[in-house]
Amino acid sequence: MENLGSLAILLAFCAAIYAAAASVLGRLKHKPFLVVSGQRAVYSIWLLITLASGILVYAIMTGDFRFAYVAEHSNKSMPLLYKFTAWWGGQEGSLLLWSWLLSTYSAVVCFTNRRKHRDFMPYVVGVLMTVQTFFLLLNNFIANPFQMLAQEKLIVAVPDGNGLSPLLQYPAMAIHPPMLYLGYVGFVVPFAFAIGSLITRQPGEGWIHTTRRWTLVTWLFQSTGIMLGAAWAYHVLGWGGYWGWDPVENASLLPWLSGTAFLHSVMMQEKKGMMKVWNIVLISATFFLCILGTFLTRSGVVQSVHAFARSEIGKYFVSFMAIGIAATVYLILDRLDYLKSEAQLESVASRESSFLFNNLILLASCFAVLWGTLFPVISEYATGDKISLDADWYNRLMVPIGLFLLFLTGVGPLFAWRRTSVDSLRRNFQWPGVAALVLIGVLVATGVRQFYALISFGFCLFVALTVLIEFYKGGRSIAAKNDMNLLRAMIELTHRNTRRYGGYLVHMGIVLMFIGFTGHAFNQNEVKELNNGDSMQVGRYHLRMVNLQQGQNDNYAWHRATMQVTKDGKDLGVLEPEKRFYLASKEGTSEVGIRQRPNEDLYLNFAGMSDDNQRAVIQAYVFPLVSWIWVGGLVLIAGTLICLVPSKVKMQYARTEVVGITKKHATVEK
Repeated sequence: MENLGSLAILLAFCAAIYAAAASVLGRLKHKPFLVVSGQRAVYSIWLLITLASGILVYAIMTGDFRFAYVAEHSNKSMPLLYKFTAWWGGQEGSLLLWSWLLSTYSAVVCFTNRRKHRDFMPYVVGVLMTVQTFFLLLNNFIANPFQMLAQEKLIVAVPDGNGLSPLLQYPAMAIHPPMLYLGYVGFVVPFAFAIGSLITRQPGEGWIHTTRRWTLVTWLFQSTGIMLGAAWAYHVLGWGGYWGWDPVENASLLPWLSGTAFLHSVMMQEKKGMMKVWNIVLISATFFLCILGTFLTRSGVVQSVHAFARSEIGKYFVSFMAIGIAATVYLILDRLDYLKSEAQLESVASRESSFLFNNLILLASCFAVLWGTLFPVISEYATGDKISLDADWYNRLMVPIGLFLLFLTGVGPLFAWRRTSVDSLRRNFQWPGVAALVLIGVLVATGVRQFYALISFGFCLFVALTVLIEFYKGGRSIAAKNDMNLLRAMIELTHRNTRRYGGYLVHMGIVLMFIGFTGHAFNQNEVKELNNGDSMQVGRYHLRMVNLQQGQNDNYAWHRATMQVTKDGKDLGVLEPEKRFYLASKEGTSEVGIRQRPNEDLYLNFAGMSDDNQRAVIQAYVFPLVSWIWVGGLVLIAGTLICLVPSKVKMQYARTEVVGITKKHATVEK
């Protein structure tokens, strides 16, 4: 079975080389049969990598400990769900998943465009297969998941494996890495279309129209992956946070920031024919940031709880990025005449300028995060000392940037194209601005003194009101014309222009998340060693330990503290934080106790036992408003899904066109 898996990825590697060469040569030499054979090779690659992935997953699920990968990342006592997630729990398996997802995307691209874009589709396939070849090179020769355990040239099996990392044995981790990979891999598709369009000097914005949905779906996967990662950190790592500016966290954020900038700036090219060079640069930067993120996770150049062990794989990623970036820069510079803008910026108070400012701020934040992430590597190379930048450095820089972006989410969509009049500005922003100032005044009167928190709450209300007013005005107009209630009218309004109003919901999701972020300014915490009957206080909560237990099962040993919770004398029940020690991997994890409410979370972490092993060390936190982060993430996902639904007006227009063409053909035939 292991030989079949190795043969499958080796044949896929050969087929990827052939697909790239046949597609490009077929286009250059005007030989359609080569182009078609290259596309068919893409389907064969998917079948071969699917076969290899199935063999690896089967070996994991059945506990075939002759495989080095299975012995390292699985064991007999692991639940079935975590055995499956072991597929991407290690270096070799996760790279195979990367290749499988890329082959799936490539096959779908070839199938859905088999009769379209004949001029540049061969180059699109060529780019996709070049990337596929690189990852299959790693799968075959650098990080092969089908290596067997051997002793004196004989294949052997160990009685049991080490098991998946305890930190990954959490339900959300069954979907968090695949979601991030779907985002990382998915950005290859719009990049390939952009390069194909550049090579063939395609007129118009055909590549943008073709890839808009691809980009939006990929951005959705990336957003979902980041949110799941934040939730995992909050519920599993035990430190109480959801984002620590860890290098691997940053690696997932970087392409999200540049991808967000791209999704906004393509509107400028669609509507006005502007920012063509900028869009090519943005989607190229997003793709290479995805490769950089994959490199940071696997190379060991940065230290992270999320990263794989240090390996020699990093030099291959560096070489691939260097060659790819050089080729892309050359192609962009060679096609600058073709990428000239068709219009000019006419006014600072316009939607064009708001998109431009939005892009500049997003790219500034992207550069800041990139600099902070790579600074330890740069400092070690320059001085010999690895200097890391802590979370305070990021927060000092990113908080004001984030607040400015929040403000732009409210004002940008309401600016008019070309030029916005003073009357329009007053009409759209007068009452939201007044309400924001009133809220800030009320908060100051109630004792809030944190400057950034006051600004954030004010901006959140301002943006939320601008969005709600847009829904209200449009819904009221439809309700009056069609004799329906306001809620139904707002749903109809959204259906008529899903892209616009779905985007408004995404902005509302960002607002809700910023409310949760702002709550960080009011966090409270306390740490204490407790025995049965002992108590501690954090904020308005009184905590008393009523029981301290320990035990063991086949997978891990555990200590559990039962904490009675009261607030202002009112009994709120019990929380049971737990500390686990996994027997196979010799690693510990925390199972936190959380009382979640819209206004605040009470968060208890069992940090371990005291030095004399008699008392439990309990870390208690109060996190105001943190639940709004998860609510905002759900609203953001819902808004993005709505953006993907075809607008009712466009669907009706398309049906009218089809009917008209049908009647015209019928008339001609008569």
